[in-house]
Amino acid sequence: MKYMVILCDGMADEPLESLGGRTPLEAARTANMDRLAKRSEIGMVRTVPEGMSPGSDTANLSVIGYDPRKYYSGRSPLEALSIGAKMGPSDVSFRCNLVTLSEEQDRYEDRIILDHSSGEISTEEASELIEALKAGLERQGYTFYVGTSYRHLLIWNGGSTVELTAPHDILTKRIGDYLPGDLILRDMMKKSYEILKDHPVNQKRRSEGKNPANSAWFWGAGTRPALTSFQEKNKVKGAMISAVDLLKGIAVGAGMHNIVVEGANGGLYTNYEGKAAAAVKALSEDGYDFVYVHIEAPDEMGHQGSAGDKIRAIESIDEKIIGPVTEALKEKNIDCRMLILPDHPTPVRVRTHTSDPVPYMLYDSTADLEGQEVYSEKTGRDTGIYLEDGYRLIDHLLQK
Repeated sequence: MKYMVILCDGMADEPLESLGGRTPLEAARTANMDRLAKRSEIGMVRTVPEGMSPGSDTANLSVIGYDPRKYYSGRSPLEALSIGAKMGPSDVSFRCNLVTLSEEQDRYEDRIILDHSSGEISTEEASELIEALKAGLERQGYTFYVGTSYRHLLIWNGGSTVELTAPHDILTKRIGDYLPGDLILRDMMKKSYEILKDHPVNQKRRSEGKNPANSAWFWGAGTRPALTSFQEKNKVKGAMISAVDLLKGIAVGAGMHNIVVEGANGGLYTNYEGKAAAAVKALSEDGYDFVYVHIEAPDEMGHQGSAGDKIRAIESIDEKIIGPVTEALKEKNIDCRMLILPDHPTPVRVRTHTSDPVPYMLYDSTADLEGQEVYSEKTGRDTGIYLEDGYRLIDHLLQK
């Protein structure tokens, strides 16, 4: 038996008037998910423990089988593992987003955060901007590291885990009330705007009608994590397929192999087909028992407040990943248990994460279950199946 998680980041949502009272998942054409639903267990699971922040960090730790209350030490340290940033036991890592702020105000504090991802800026463009920040802001004890797209890191040697706000939680809001209390971090953010606003990369982006990446934004502080080995814990050899440093970092910490897919970028137009092919190859040729396929696009579209693009992302996952994977495994006579779910909701209405339980679908190619007509938030609730401790869902998948 082989095992797979297809993690549709932020896919769960709320009914929208613009969609006739349906959620994006309900409105999307998902023939493959619905075909599996008829032979699957569908229920609800709480991936974010009560009282914890509803981030992809805590939620994905849960889905992959690690209790966030025990293993979570901050978001950015997991990303630091992915990009190879060195952290000592007393160091603190911060996510450094390249964000878009409004530019008509005189004071930095009065600016409005317009886009947490600077239009999903390319890694190539972002690398130039991070190099400019290195030249203008780095000082003793503070080091910048290039990540992927808009997601980068700052390591503070011997620092403290100060309270910070995620930029996607305050879209369209004045930033003054959300800046760091730490004066050095606040000063670095203010100076980053002066360094970046007229940078040639941003001048070019404006000329092309794109959002400029005109400020750094620090958040997600944490210390070096210590995850136990996924293989030792579960007795299966696992691999991760993701374009996002957070998920790659979880894999590194858990001793899983990261499979790199060319053209996978964490956006709406990622290489879905490449991820599907890589997952099948991992299970059928490369000796892996378990593969975790993470797709970021629904979450990004939720943050952008675009129901239409979120539907497109869900339909792409269904058509280009779920369908081809199930058919390929069937053709190769490979028995598989497949778990399909979001990590958390990212409702279009609020444009940020919520901690509500999410619907999961567990399909077993060897079982002939009587399931549901469709996979959706509603059918997940209607079955009455509910798992409070999300980190135990992996045991259900692996039949432990």
